[in-house]
Amino acid sequence: MLTFVGAQVYLPGEIADTNVTFSDGQIVEIGGSAQGAVVDARGLILAPALIDLHGDAFERQLMPRPGVYFPTETALLDTDRQLAANGIATAYHAITLGWEPGLRDVARGREIMQALRDLAPRLTVEHRVQLRWETFAFEALDVIDWAFRGPLLPSVAFNDHTSMTMRAYNVSVQDRGFELSPDFSIAALDDARMIQRTASSAQRAGLGNAEYIALLGCVWNRRDDVPDAIAQVAAMARAAGAPMLSHDDTRAETRSYFRKLGANVAEFPMTLEAAQAARAGGDRIIFGAPNAVRGGSHIGSLGAGDMVEAGLCDALASDYFYPALLAAMARLDAERRADRLALWALISGGPAQAMNLPDRGDITIGKRADLVLVDWPDGAAPAIHGTWVAGRCAYRGMPAG
Repeated sequence: MLTFVGAQVYLPGEIADTNVTFSDGQIVEIGGSAQGAVVDARGLILAPALIDLHGDAFERQLMPRPGVYFPTETALLDTDRQLAANGIATAYHAITLGWEPGLRDVARGREIMQALRDLAPRLTVEHRVQLRWETFAFEALDVIDWAFRGPLLPSVAFNDHTSMTMRAYNVSVQDRGFELSPDFSIAALDDARMIQRTASSAQRAGLGNAEYIALLGCVWNRRDDVPDAIAQVAAMARAAGAPMLSHDDTRAETRSYFRKLGANVAEFPMTLEAAQAARAGGDRIIFGAPNAVRGGSHIGSLGAGDMVEAGLCDALASDYFYPALLAAMARLDAERRADRLALWALISGGPAQAMNLPDRGDITIGKRADLVLVDWPDGAAPAIHGTWVAGRCAYRGMPAG
């Protein structure tokens, strides 16, 4: 049993100076006297620990420079410690299952997932997986089935960067139509502009430009069979009870298509049309925390801060930088985009609801003791002092001052 004494506690509906006690991994009392061991939390915030719905920063640990790979175990152990130090108690790693060779191919994705299972006793936070499935990667179906039978239920995100790459050259990524529409405008593979468009992907895959474009052409020939593959994966996810997300939606039609399959989360919608369609359909909406920190999308899509203020954002995800979740709180709070509790819910209760994790996400008696101590002086950046996962201390930082 452990009691946090004197913290400013972020409770559902109020911020209160009170004590919180947990035992056997669960919150057992709020407001009572100290019991068991005591943590002096005076001057600090006690808040629900962070839940990251989509993070792929682990890829930088696996491949810190293009084509330079580090051992998977080493990379994941370091990623785990980064998560704990950033207050993230539950992390969904966006593991790409794609048709490219290299960092994002299917075999490497399964290797990472197996490594997470094997390392589980040595990890400090809860590591889950977002099956970031490229819908043209039919070779991933067996791995997706295998993942659903693992110890922690993954989520599934339907990604279609293939169609995004194949869009006409005069169409921006935000202006592209519904990818499965017969009217989708298509670029020519033999145009010199395709080399420029695919250069970074080719480098990541370890292929030459011409070799990558030839592979893209072969994969594009699968297009007529993509709807059946999507339906198959969605059926597998429904049977497993897995949360489903669609990624980078640009049209209401796109959102409607995936909602009908059971995907009721819109991840990083790129246009107001798509975001409003998600809200009208009762879907959860996720934006990237780096977008909020930077004051806008780095590719010219919707601004996360604007969407929070408009009531069109239910959760933020670290995307490519774990510290962005806490940093987003600082900027959105400074900009008065919403009140402090509503903002914190974007990185705790909102993600828990989107991923169907009713046992965590807020400080309530009976909930899992996933908690963070935060130092957040007025006008300064917040910093994590401690992270507890199911009552176990995963990180404790003791500043010099």
